[in-house]
Amino acid sequence: MKKITKGIIAIAGFGTRFLPATKTIPKEMLPIINKPVIQYIVEEMVEAGITDIILVTSWQKRAVEDYFDRVYAIEEHLEDNGKTDLLTELRRIDTLANFIYVRQKGGHGNGAAILSAQSAVGNEPFLVAFGDDLVKIEPGYPSFSKQLVEDYYQHGTSVLGAQSVTPDQAHKYGIIETDSSGDLVARLIEKPTPQQTKSTLASFGRYLFTPEIFDYLKKTVAGKNGEIWLVDGIAAMLKKYPVRARQIEGGQWYTTGDPVNYFRALLTYSIDQPDLKRVLKEFTKKL
Repeated sequence: MKKITKGIIAIAGFGTRFLPATKTIPKEMLPIINKPVIQYIVEEMVEAGITDIILVTSWQKRAVEDYFDRVYAIEEHLEDNGKTDLLTELRRIDTLANFIYVRQKGGHGNGAAILSAQSAVGNEPFLVAFGDDLVKIEPGYPSFSKQLVEDYYQHGTSVLGAQSVTPDQAHKYGIIETDSSGDLVARLIEKPTPQQTKSTLASFGRYLFTPEIFDYLKKTVAGKNGEIWLVDGIAAMLKKYPVRARQIEGGQWYTTGDPVNYFRALLTYSIDQPDLKRVLKEFTKKL
């Protein structure tokens, strides 16, 4: 069984729900306290043993590339002012992984984003994350990317990250129906109506794929808005290869793709910092 060392993070989208801010700031660079969303995802992958991170970008994502590079002027300023802790943290960022940048090409949609990274991945299993999905894990549990990797090493199949949602929210997500074991994916339905399924197990932006997914994505016909959808490639692959659903252990998925959910994630991460937690308590008392 091949060791998993490569991960793809898809960040080519426009972030229109955050306009006008995302006119110049990639939504993946929006801060959760003092770190951008993208750094949390990178650190999660690194904890799982990923050494090569392929970021699938577009023309407006230059700030992400700059972020994972060294900025010598800032380093010199911190060094001159004796701010060694900040200097150490700043220098750590560009050494987290080997960063590879690929422009999304060959069509639109999250399936096209994965296909764009094929040459960098090769014939190996790999992790995938979407750039606006965070998974906050409680102390004592491995990162969710590591949970997916461990699942692969145990079973040798592709794995979909999953979390239960309330019935009134199920229509917003790709919903997984499992077999009687509760672990193998039987069907994946994109944004279903209540009549289509009773399942509330949502697939979100964490995946581990065997390289066969590329073959199915290449054959996928463009769907809504002329986009190549990852869910269609997975559905086709299910006919021949087993795919597992892995629910989060010891944690919670938070999307940051719209202002309301971004604010929810921001508040959740704030609680971990005593000073911010105190401010939050003071503020909520006033409310």
